[in-house]
Amino acid sequence: MARTLALDVGDRRIGVAVSDTTKLIARPLCMIDRKREDAIARVVALVAEYAADEVVVGLPLHADGRLSAQAQQVQAFVEVLSTHLQMPIRWVDERYTTQDAKQILAEVRRRRQPDHDDAIAAAVILQRYLDESKAQ
Repeated sequence: MARTLALDVGDRRIGVAVSDTTKLIARPLCMIDRKREDAIARVVALVAEYAADEVVVGLPLHADGRLSAQAQQVQAFVEVLSTHLQMPIRWVDERYTTQDAKQILAEVRRRRQPDHDDAIAAAVILQRYLDESKAQ
């Protein structure tokens, strides 16, 4: 069964999360350092490794729903990525996912786990998408 891969695209890093094969549960996977590696090639490799059949990307909108400058940069990245993948790339409104991720991180830090901010943010984005997909 296929999985869904999620991306939280930033200027320096990309948080990556993956669903389970039932597409019910999201988990943080890794962070891609955009300065040290080819982000497009790494995403394509992760799609193949996890047999993903779709990619979900967080779209950073302003509180009023308008596109932010960062959203435009994310869209440009996804435009290039889409030329390397033959599958749906879906957008998820990532407003307020940072607050959700911070709550999760606070719990992780209390347990003295390594810091995976961007991957956890991607997992929050993916879980939101998975939950909304189930409801439809």
